[in-house]
Amino acid sequence: MSKNVLDLLTILDLEKIDANLFRGKGPDISAQRVFGGQMIGQAMVAACRTVRGRLPHSIHGYFIRPGDPRVPIVYHVEAIRDGKSYSSRRVTAVQHGDAILSIMISFHVEEVGAFDHQTSMPDVPPPEKFTAEALSKQPNFPDMPEIIHRYYQADRPVELRPVEIGRYVGQKIKDGRIHVWIKAAAKLPDDLALHMCALAYASDLSLLDAVMARYGRTLFDGRMMSGSLDHAMWFHRPFRADEWLLYSKESPSAQSGRGLARGLIFKPNGALVASVAQEGAVREER
Repeated sequence: MSKNVLDLLTILDLEKIDANLFRGKGPDISAQRVFGGQMIGQAMVAACRTVRGRLPHSIHGYFIRPGDPRVPIVYHVEAIRDGKSYSSRRVTAVQHGDAILSIMISFHVEEVGAFDHQTSMPDVPPPEKFTAEALSKQPNFPDMPEIIHRYYQADRPVELRPVEIGRYVGQKIKDGRIHVWIKAAAKLPDDLALHMCALAYASDLSLLDAVMARYGRTLFDGRMMSGSLDHAMWFHRPFRADEWLLYSKESPSAQSGRGLARGLIFKPNGALVASVAQEGAVREER
Protein backbone atom coordinates (compact mmCIF):
# COMPACT_ATOMS: atom_id res chain seq x y z
CA MET A 1 0.00 0.00 0.00
CA SER A 2 1.36 3.43 -0.89
CA LYS A 3 2.32 5.97 1.75
CA ASN A 4 -0.40 8.35 0.50
CA VAL A 5 -3.37 6.06 1.01
CA LEU A 6 -1.91 4.70 4.24
CA ASP A 7 -1.65 8.26 5.60
CA LEU A 8 -5.24 9.15 4.69
CA LEU A 9 -6.67 5.91 6.02
CA THR A 10 -4.61 6.26 9.19
CA ILE A 11 -5.96 9.78 9.73
CA LEU A 12 -9.55 8.59 9.29
CA ASP A 13 -9.19 5.31 11.21
CA LEU A 14 -10.24 5.86 14.82
CA GLU A 15 -9.61 3.74 17.90
CA LYS A 16 -12.79 2.73 19.72
CA ILE A 17 -12.41 3.47 23.43
CA ASP A 18 -15.95 2.68 24.58
CA ALA A 19 -19.50 2.79 23.26
CA ASN A 20 -19.85 6.07 21.32
CA LEU A 21 -16.31 7.11 22.30
CA PHE A 22 -13.42 7.18 19.82
CA ARG A 23 -9.85 8.46 19.65
CA GLY A 24 -8.02 9.85 16.62
CA LYS A 25 -4.49 11.01 15.93
CA GLY A 26 -2.96 13.44 13.44
CA PRO A 27 -0.16 12.88 10.94
CA ASP A 28 1.97 15.94 11.76
CA ILE A 29 2.87 16.67 15.37
CA SER A 30 5.10 19.56 14.23
CA ALA A 31 2.15 21.56 12.86
CA GLN A 32 1.07 24.74 14.63
CA ARG A 33 -2.48 23.45 15.07
CA VAL A 34 -4.65 20.55 13.98
CA PHE A 35 -5.98 20.86 10.43
CA GLY A 36 -9.71 21.55 10.58
CA GLY A 37 -10.47 19.03 7.85
CA GLN A 38 -8.88 16.31 9.98
CA MET A 39 -11.28 17.02 12.84
CA ILE A 40 -14.29 17.13 10.49
CA GLY A 41 -13.32 13.89 8.76
CA GLN A 42 -12.61 12.07 12.02
CA ALA A 43 -15.83 13.31 13.62
CA MET A 44 -17.76 11.99 10.60
CA VAL A 45 -16.07 8.61 10.90
CA ALA A 46 -17.02 8.46 14.59
CA ALA A 47 -20.64 9.28 13.80
CA CYS A 48 -20.80 6.80 10.90
CA ARG A 49 -19.70 4.00 13.21
CA THR A 50 -22.85 4.50 15.28
CA VAL A 51 -25.35 4.44 12.37
CA ARG A 52 -26.33 1.44 10.21
CA GLY A 53 -27.87 1.46 6.74
CA ARG A 54 -27.77 5.24 6.30
CA LEU A 55 -25.25 7.68 4.83
CA PRO A 56 -24.52 11.27 5.88
CA HIS A 57 -26.29 13.96 3.91
CA SER A 58 -25.24 17.07 5.85
CA ILE A 59 -22.86 18.31 8.53
CA HIS A 60 -22.89 21.56 10.52
CA GLY A 61 -20.07 22.29 12.92
CA TYR A 62 -18.20 24.95 14.88
CA PHE A 63 -14.49 25.11 15.57
CA ILE A 64 -14.27 26.13 19.23
CA ARG A 65 -10.55 26.04 20.00
CA PRO A 66 -7.38 25.29 18.00
CA GLY A 67 -6.41 21.63 18.23
CA ASP A 68 -3.07 20.52 19.66
CA PRO A 69 -1.38 18.26 17.05
CA ARG A 70 0.75 16.57 19.72
CA VAL A 71 -2.25 15.18 21.61
CA PRO A 72 -4.84 12.61 20.42
CA ILE A 73 -8.42 13.86 20.01
CA VAL A 74 -11.29 12.10 21.75
CA TYR A 75 -14.64 12.10 19.92
CA HIS A 76 -17.84 11.67 21.93
CA VAL A 77 -20.89 10.73 19.83
CA GLU A 78 -24.42 11.42 21.07
CA ALA A 79 -27.36 9.70 19.37
CA ILE A 80 -29.86 12.55 19.11
CA ARG A 81 -32.48 10.86 16.92
CA ASP A 82 -33.16 7.72 14.90
CA GLY A 83 -36.35 8.20 12.89
CA LYS A 84 -37.84 6.34 9.96
CA SER A 85 -35.91 8.37 7.37
CA TYR A 86 -33.30 10.40 9.27
CA SER A 87 -30.79 9.91 12.04
CA SER A 88 -28.95 12.69 13.89
CA ARG A 89 -25.66 12.54 15.74
CA ARG A 90 -23.83 15.21 17.73
CA VAL A 91 -20.06 14.76 17.95
CA THR A 92 -17.86 16.67 20.37
CA ALA A 93 -14.09 16.60 19.88
CA VAL A 94 -12.16 16.99 23.15
CA GLN A 95 -8.54 17.71 24.07
CA HIS A 96 -7.12 18.57 27.50
CA GLY A 97 -10.67 18.28 28.88
CA ASP A 98 -12.01 21.05 26.60
CA ALA A 99 -14.22 20.89 23.51
CA ILE A 100 -12.38 21.95 20.37
CA LEU A 101 -15.10 21.04 17.82
CA SER A 102 -18.85 20.54 18.03
CA ILE A 103 -20.59 19.14 14.97
CA MET A 104 -24.03 17.80 14.03
CA ILE A 105 -24.22 15.12 11.35
CA SER A 106 -27.51 14.06 9.75
CA PHE A 107 -28.03 10.70 8.02
CA HIS A 108 -30.72 9.78 5.50
CA VAL A 109 -32.05 6.50 4.14
CA GLU A 110 -31.80 6.10 0.37
CA GLU A 111 -35.03 7.03 -1.38
CA VAL A 112 -36.33 8.12 -4.80
CA GLY A 113 -37.32 11.80 -4.94
CA ALA A 114 -39.82 13.56 -7.19
CA PHE A 115 -37.38 16.36 -8.05
CA ASP A 116 -33.85 16.23 -9.41
CA HIS A 117 -31.98 19.34 -10.56
CA GLN A 118 -28.61 21.01 -10.05
CA THR A 119 -26.57 24.04 -11.10
CA SER A 120 -24.17 23.69 -14.01
CA MET A 121 -20.51 22.88 -13.60
CA PRO A 122 -18.09 25.73 -14.47
CA ASP A 123 -16.26 25.38 -17.77
CA VAL A 124 -12.61 24.91 -16.79
CA PRO A 125 -9.79 22.84 -18.32
CA PRO A 126 -9.45 19.24 -17.09
CA PRO A 127 -6.94 18.28 -14.36
CA GLU A 128 -4.55 16.85 -16.97
CA LYS A 129 -3.80 20.46 -17.98
CA PHE A 130 -2.43 21.24 -14.53
CA THR A 131 0.18 18.58 -13.89
CA ALA A 132 3.38 19.56 -12.10
CA GLU A 133 5.27 19.16 -15.39
CA ALA A 134 2.87 21.47 -17.25
CA LEU A 135 2.89 24.15 -14.56
CA SER A 136 6.67 24.05 -14.14
CA LYS A 137 6.97 25.35 -17.70
CA GLN A 138 5.02 28.52 -16.91
CA PRO A 139 7.24 31.56 -16.32
CA ASN A 140 5.72 32.51 -12.95
CA PHE A 141 5.93 29.03 -11.42
CA PRO A 142 9.37 29.55 -9.78
CA ASP A 143 8.07 32.69 -8.04
CA MET A 144 5.20 30.90 -6.29
CA PRO A 145 5.28 30.29 -2.52
CA GLU A 146 6.86 27.07 -1.32
CA ILE A 147 3.52 25.80 -0.04
CA ILE A 148 2.18 25.88 -3.61
CA HIS A 149 5.10 23.77 -4.80
CA ARG A 150 4.17 21.36 -2.00
CA TYR A 151 0.79 20.80 -3.67
CA TYR A 152 2.57 18.75 -6.31
CA GLN A 153 4.76 16.60 -4.07
CA ALA A 154 4.02 12.90 -3.79
CA ASP A 155 3.65 12.58 -0.01
CA ARG A 156 0.34 14.43 0.32
CA PRO A 157 -2.79 12.42 1.20
CA VAL A 158 -4.86 14.68 -1.10
CA GLU A 159 -3.72 15.90 -4.51
CA LEU A 160 -4.48 19.53 -5.39
CA ARG A 161 -4.28 21.11 -8.84
CA PRO A 162 -5.22 24.81 -8.72
CA VAL A 163 -6.59 26.29 -11.95
CA GLU A 164 -5.99 30.05 -11.43
CA ILE A 165 -2.35 29.79 -10.37
CA GLY A 166 -1.63 33.43 -11.24
CA ARG A 167 -3.33 34.50 -8.02
CA TYR A 168 -0.39 33.08 -6.07
CA VAL A 169 1.85 35.77 -7.56
CA GLY A 170 -0.52 38.74 -7.25
CA GLN A 171 -3.13 38.27 -9.99
CA LYS A 172 -6.54 39.60 -8.90
CA ILE A 173 -9.60 37.48 -9.69
CA LYS A 174 -12.29 40.05 -10.51
CA ASP A 175 -15.34 37.97 -9.60
CA GLY A 176 -13.51 36.08 -6.84
CA ARG A 177 -14.30 32.63 -8.25
CA ILE A 178 -11.47 30.12 -8.09
CA HIS A 179 -11.23 26.43 -8.94
CA VAL A 180 -9.11 23.53 -7.72
CA TRP A 181 -9.09 19.91 -8.89
CA ILE A 182 -8.84 17.57 -5.89
CA LYS A 183 -8.69 13.84 -5.20
CA ALA A 184 -7.30 11.39 -2.68
CA ALA A 185 -3.73 10.62 -3.69
CA ALA A 186 -4.28 6.86 -3.93
CA LYS A 187 -7.18 4.45 -4.32
CA LEU A 188 -9.52 4.06 -1.33
CA PRO A 189 -11.63 1.02 -0.37
CA ASP A 190 -15.14 0.70 -1.84
CA ASP A 191 -16.88 2.24 1.16
CA LEU A 192 -19.30 5.09 0.36
CA ALA A 193 -19.19 6.51 3.89
CA LEU A 194 -15.39 6.53 3.87
CA HIS A 195 -15.36 8.48 0.58
CA MET A 196 -17.69 11.04 2.15
CA CYS A 197 -15.40 11.38 5.17
CA ALA A 198 -12.40 11.74 2.86
CA LEU A 199 -14.12 14.51 0.89
CA ALA A 200 -15.11 16.25 4.13
CA TYR A 201 -11.42 16.19 5.07
CA ALA A 202 -10.44 17.68 1.70
CA SER A 203 -13.24 20.27 1.70
CA ASP A 204 -11.38 22.39 4.27
CA LEU A 205 -8.22 22.64 2.17
CA SER A 206 -7.70 26.36 1.42
CA LEU A 207 -11.42 27.12 1.28
CA LEU A 208 -10.88 30.49 2.96
CA ASP A 209 -8.35 31.36 0.25
CA ALA A 210 -11.40 32.30 -1.84
CA VAL A 211 -11.80 35.34 0.43
CA MET A 212 -8.47 36.74 -0.82
CA ALA A 213 -8.86 36.01 -4.53
CA ARG A 214 -10.29 39.45 -5.37
CA TYR A 215 -7.22 41.15 -3.91
CA GLY A 216 -4.43 39.15 -5.50
CA ARG A 217 -3.56 37.87 -2.05
CA THR A 218 -3.46 34.42 -0.47
CA LEU A 219 -3.58 33.16 3.09
CA PHE A 220 0.03 32.00 2.67
CA ASP A 221 1.76 35.37 2.20
CA GLY A 222 2.81 35.73 5.84
CA ARG A 223 0.84 38.93 6.42
CA MET A 224 -2.46 37.17 7.01
CA MET A 225 -3.93 35.59 10.13
CA SER A 226 -6.83 33.23 9.45
CA GLY A 227 -8.80 30.51 11.13
CA SER A 228 -11.98 28.59 10.36
CA LEU A 229 -14.94 29.43 12.61
CA ASP A 230 -17.51 26.98 11.29
CA HIS A 231 -18.06 24.46 8.51
CA ALA A 232 -21.17 23.15 6.77
CA MET A 233 -21.40 20.55 4.03
CA TRP A 234 -24.16 18.83 2.09
CA PHE A 235 -23.78 15.61 0.08
CA HIS A 236 -25.93 15.36 -3.06
CA ARG A 237 -24.89 12.51 -5.37
CA PRO A 238 -22.57 9.47 -5.25
CA PHE A 239 -18.86 9.94 -5.99
CA ARG A 240 -15.41 8.55 -5.33
CA ALA A 241 -12.98 10.75 -3.42
CA ASP A 242 -10.05 9.00 -5.13
CA GLU A 243 -11.15 10.28 -8.56
CA TRP A 244 -10.76 13.87 -9.73
CA LEU A 245 -13.37 16.34 -8.47
CA LEU A 246 -13.63 20.03 -9.30
CA TYR A 247 -13.87 22.31 -6.25
CA SER A 248 -15.39 25.63 -7.36
CA LYS A 249 -15.07 28.31 -4.67
CA GLU A 250 -16.25 31.87 -4.14
CA SER A 251 -16.55 34.42 -1.35
CA PRO A 252 -19.78 36.45 -1.46
CA SER A 253 -18.86 38.63 1.54
CA ALA A 254 -16.00 39.74 3.77
CA GLN A 255 -16.30 42.28 6.60
CA SER A 256 -15.43 42.93 10.25
CA GLY A 257 -12.43 40.60 10.20
CA ARG A 258 -14.53 37.69 8.89
CA GLY A 259 -14.92 36.18 5.43
CA LEU A 260 -17.54 33.82 4.04
CA ALA A 261 -16.53 31.17 1.52
CA ARG A 262 -18.77 28.81 -0.44
CA GLY A 263 -17.87 25.85 -2.60
CA LEU A 264 -19.50 23.47 -5.06
CA ILE A 265 -17.85 20.12 -5.83
CA PHE A 266 -18.44 18.42 -9.18
CA LYS A 267 -17.49 15.18 -10.90
CA PRO A 268 -15.78 15.64 -14.29
CA ASN A 269 -19.05 14.62 -15.99
CA GLY A 270 -20.75 17.67 -14.46
CA ALA A 271 -22.64 15.97 -11.62
CA LEU A 272 -22.83 18.13 -8.48
CA VAL A 273 -21.80 15.89 -5.57
CA ALA A 274 -21.46 18.27 -2.61
CA SER A 275 -21.82 21.86 -1.42
CA VAL A 276 -19.73 23.57 1.27
CA ALA A 277 -19.93 26.80 3.27
CA GLN A 278 -17.51 28.20 5.81
CA GLU A 279 -16.93 31.45 7.67
CA GLY A 280 -13.50 32.26 9.00
CA ALA A 281 -11.56 34.95 10.81
CA VAL A 282 -9.41 36.71 8.21
CA ARG A 283 -7.17 39.48 9.49
CA GLU A 284 -4.09 41.29 8.25
CA GLU A 285 -1.24 41.46 10.74
CA ARG A 286 -0.48 44.99 11.91
